[in-house]
Amino acid sequence: MNMAYSVFGMPPGLILPGDSIVNKFLDAAMQSLPGSVQNGDIIVIAESALATAEGRIVALASITPSRRAISYADAFQMDPRLVEVVLSESDSIVGGVSGFLLCMKNGTLLPNAGVDRSNAPDGCVVLLPADPDGSAGTIRELIQARCVVRVAVIVADSRVHAIRSGCSGVAIGCAGIESVIEERGRVDLFGKPLQMTRRAVADLISSAAEIVMGEADEGIPFTVLRGLGLPMTDDTGVRKIHPSDCYFMNSLGEQVEVRKGAVDSEQALNGP
Repeated sequence: MNMAYSVFGMPPGLILPGDSIVNKFLDAAMQSLPGSVQNGDIIVIAESALATAEGRIVALASITPSRRAISYADAFQMDPRLVEVVLSESDSIVGGVSGFLLCMKNGTLLPNAGVDRSNAPDGCVVLLPADPDGSAGTIRELIQARCVVRVAVIVADSRVHAIRSGCSGVAIGCAGIESVIEERGRVDLFGKPLQMTRRAVADLISSAAEIVMGEADEGIPFTVLRGLGLPMTDDTGVRKIHPSDCYFMNSLGEQVEVRKGAVDSEQALNGP
């Protein structure tokens, strides 16, 4: 991998539901990206911008919370309508703290199933893109066709990590590069073979992009990383593992129990 690279941020203006994310990116690139789009560029798109363009916005006033949502809301000091949206977006709930439910979604453990109030209109929440890998692949194909280049596209989100303060970038969608590069079998500086190391390249790139994108009102949902020298492929998808293969989840048991007293009863949890 090239040790010298550049990160370019591009403000496209406000993105609205129904906007073409490709048109928005290319317009911003024309204004802010040196030399426009080039071979080998890695394009990182903030998931909130993509989700907004895809219409993944929910008005909380339209939501009627279920008894299950109300039980969780009482336990974790949350808006019952928000909880109802989170439940609809989750595969399962494994715990929670004040203001957040810890959810399993598409094989990933994350707060509130990715449902976010930030960068959403008043009274609304933004859901994660419905198919981040698929969207990354489609966006890549359209940009390549229009610019006659080979690029990669990553859809990035910001996440907190266990027993660490602050958040960093992670890739939730990827097309055009390997999201994880195998390092097992290589040797370290002392000639010892690596036995467990896999480099989460797409996550590392997402974190680099997040430095430029920011988390508040920066208005920079697009970045391009140039000069990394990563091989372009036709692969699509962020590589995931089963929870049973996760060091942290496996050490805690198959499922973390909801905190004692979180709900009145199992009937309340599973009721309509």
